[in-house]
Amino acid sequence: MNEGVLLRDLAMLMAAAGLVAVVFSCLRWPKVIGYILAGILMSRHTWGGSFLVDESSVSTIGQIGIVFLMFSMGLGFSTTEMKRVGNSVMPVAIFDMAVMTWLGYTVARTCFGWGTVPALFLGAAVSDSATTLLAKVIDEMKWSSRPFVRLALGTSVCEDIMCVGLIALVTGVANGGTFSLAAVGKPLAGLCVFFISVFIFGLVILPKALSFVARRGDDEALLLFLLGCSFFITYISYQLEFSIAIGAFLVGVLGACSYVRERLARLVEPLRAMFASVFFVSVGLLVNPAECFSHGLSILALSALVVGGKFLNCTIGALACGESIKTSVQTGLALAQIGEFAYMTALLYVTVTGDMTKPMYQIVVGVSLLTTLANPFLIRLSDPAGEWAERACPKRVKSLIDGYRGFLARYRSRLSERGAGVRGAIRRQIAELLVLGVLAFAIAFAFSALSGKNWSYISVFFERYKRIFFSLAMNVLLFALVLPGVVKVAFSLSRDIAATIVGGEGERWQQAVYKAVRFTVTSIVLILAFIEIIMININLAPGDVWSRIAICVVLAVAAALGWRIFIKAARAASRNFSEALKTDERLAALSREVTLSLPVDSVTRLDIGADSPAVGMSVAALDIRAKTGASVFSVERGDVEIRNIGPGFEFSSGDVLTVVGDGAQVAALKDLLGITS
Repeated sequence: MNEGVLLRDLAMLMAAAGLVAVVFSCLRWPKVIGYILAGILMSRHTWGGSFLVDESSVSTIGQIGIVFLMFSMGLGFSTTEMKRVGNSVMPVAIFDMAVMTWLGYTVARTCFGWGTVPALFLGAAVSDSATTLLAKVIDEMKWSSRPFVRLALGTSVCEDIMCVGLIALVTGVANGGTFSLAAVGKPLAGLCVFFISVFIFGLVILPKALSFVARRGDDEALLLFLLGCSFFITYISYQLEFSIAIGAFLVGVLGACSYVRERLARLVEPLRAMFASVFFVSVGLLVNPAECFSHGLSILALSALVVGGKFLNCTIGALACGESIKTSVQTGLALAQIGEFAYMTALLYVTVTGDMTKPMYQIVVGVSLLTTLANPFLIRLSDPAGEWAERACPKRVKSLIDGYRGFLARYRSRLSERGAGVRGAIRRQIAELLVLGVLAFAIAFAFSALSGKNWSYISVFFERYKRIFFSLAMNVLLFALVLPGVVKVAFSLSRDIAATIVGGEGERWQQAVYKAVRFTVTSIVLILAFIEIIMININLAPGDVWSRIAICVVLAVAAALGWRIFIKAARAASRNFSEALKTDERLAALSREVTLSLPVDSVTRLDIGADSPAVGMSVAALDIRAKTGASVFSVERGDVEIRNIGPGFEFSSGDVLTVVGDGAQVAALKDLLGITS
């Protein structure tokens, strides 16, 4: 990539994007349409020669725009909102993708006369809605807080995830002529492992790390740390052949679980605006107007099928999941388009089959372009359309829908109440064990990949003994992070199962059975955990016996000397995870504490000693205001006085707190902080 060429192309592109942004802002039209049209006008397909020297380099830069755009949308996805739409997102996505894949396949076979393989690829291409486009349009319209947005974006992201498996399926058919379970199962299993491991490790580490960096007051450090995390996870997603949009969105969700998400969104906004415009211009560069015009009728018919089919599918699916009429209609109109996955699927067909006789790519690009241009207007239309649908709906039908929604709400409430008991706790603990098993596999996979690399350019000695080093590091992580969690859950699970079976410990025989059940369940869980660890080590451990013995000795010594440290680290990780999930509730509680009216003589200074349980704990974790009624006004740390401390602020040994509260509140705070004097 020539530096001069890249600079010239980027200058041309940014000038065009800047002009489009001003013009479309004055016209009050969605700027994403202008960016795509600018790409078409600058393309070599329109005039016979391109305004850009190297269009591929611009396309590469445009991929960075996906990272920023999807990350910023992830920041708007709180865990509370994700839980709220969780009952609707997956069913709507599955129903929509199944119907659209069938429709695309049927049209290709009956109308276009294509064979099975190209028909399957066309079905896959029209099944997935464009998350990047949807995110950009909603962001420009400032509609992020609308009720349907969470459902629409969540459904679109789920379709992106499922599209990975669908593409694997049709690719397996194209390569082998038959459906291959291995070809589908491998990428789907990998995607599940990637999601679970990134989400769990991310919630344990990233929100705390972001709060730690944010307390320094250095926006540059916070931004660079954030970008490092975001691009690192995105790179892993790319290396695993997943969509970079998925990785970036997931990091954004993790950032939303920190106390500095508004600050993060403000810092990323300028970069996101720049690179997102480059991405949509690069989309326009792919369009060949002449070829699209020659297949105009096919493109128009397929575009109508996509808009109508997706609108009906998502509207019906949302209604079936208990959403209101207006929200369902808005969701259907928002998802009535296809985007970047369609380009990738059509291009993959040409790459895998080498078939240039069918106009697959230009038809899919034309449909995507038309639905992309129409989507901003459909989203803008969704508000009055949803209100009209609610008004026009017959009262009898509306009362049936309201009754059905009430029934679903009561049913889900009963499930939630039922899950709050012992049986619900058992199900949660079994799920936790499965997650820990996936995390163990993810750790093993990462170190196995590292062990397969050539490290001789760093150290010949390290290259020679790399399996020993990586095997030892992997086992330390397994014993330090995964196994303590397994032990903790095993004891809780055995207690709940024993209580369910025996029902109490009143009689002597009940005590005996209770202990026997607890011992049996705990033993089974721990044995299964050690079997997994042994199976993992069989693949990564060094081949010679002495190296394996040495690793076992080191692990035994580490376990004997540091088991308490491992248990403490596991508890801290569990606490961080729970705290991250409850960020929304804590921020809402803190926002309600607007004013504080107390007498002047209620100011007290408290010293935190080294043995205080508050050392290393955050304001939010201690929940000082809710538990004591007192408020920490400022903290003196050495020669520095810190005021306006946030919920993520962590206390250290030697801190001097200036506290506002009456006598009873200060006494309660002393008990909480472990201060006896």
